[in-house]
Amino acid sequence: MIAGIWGKKIGMTQVFSGEKAVPVTVLDISNWVITQVKTTERDGYNAVQIGCIKDKHAQTSFTDAWLKKPNVYFLFMKEIALPENAVTAEFSVGAPIDIRTVLAAGDKADVRGTSKGCGFAGVMRRHNFAGGRASHGSTMGRRPGSLSFMRSQGRVIKGKKMPGHMGTTTHMMKNLDVIQVRPEDNLILVKGAVPGKAGSLVFIRKAKA
Repeated sequence: MIAGIWGKKIGMTQVFSGEKAVPVTVLDISNWVITQVKTTERDGYNAVQIGCIKDKHAQTSFTDAWLKKPNVYFLFMKEIALPENAVTAEFSVGAPIDIRTVLAAGDKADVRGTSKGCGFAGVMRRHNFAGGRASHGSTMGRRPGSLSFMRSQGRVIKGKKMPGHMGTTTHMMKNLDVIQVRPEDNLILVKGAVPGKAGSLVFIRKAKA
């Protein structure tokens, strides 16, 4: 059994679950096909390599010739690890992955993605610092304040919260409720927000118990 699936974040909306409106993130997993099956005997580990077909080739039937020019036909190519006792014979090159074998409505899912890039940010935005006093006479403003440690260390220690590049870091949201799985549309709706902007890649897997 495959552990997870790659997809794209479409955006957020809300759907009704019973009588409650639930905020959900819509994840699109269409146009992903298996491009290679790796085995322990041949490659040293079990894994499935999948590729996301470009939109202009999405309506074209997959052929082995695509694998000779992956940059022409595929937008992304990723690997999904398989357990050592996995039956690799059940995966065939060119076949899509059935999301019903990975997740179902009511499951808990972990979603990993890359957060939005926010450019250079100060400490108040990047680390949620309070900033200086806003009373008359204060000149601190939005500055980070004293770095300390300079007398004994003579340097800025690693991990010090300072201004710098914000975002584009990998985060995983764990134990999100799977509200709906729509195999006919290749969509997964999970409760809450996930990292990344619309169109960014995310990895969805069933949460570990």
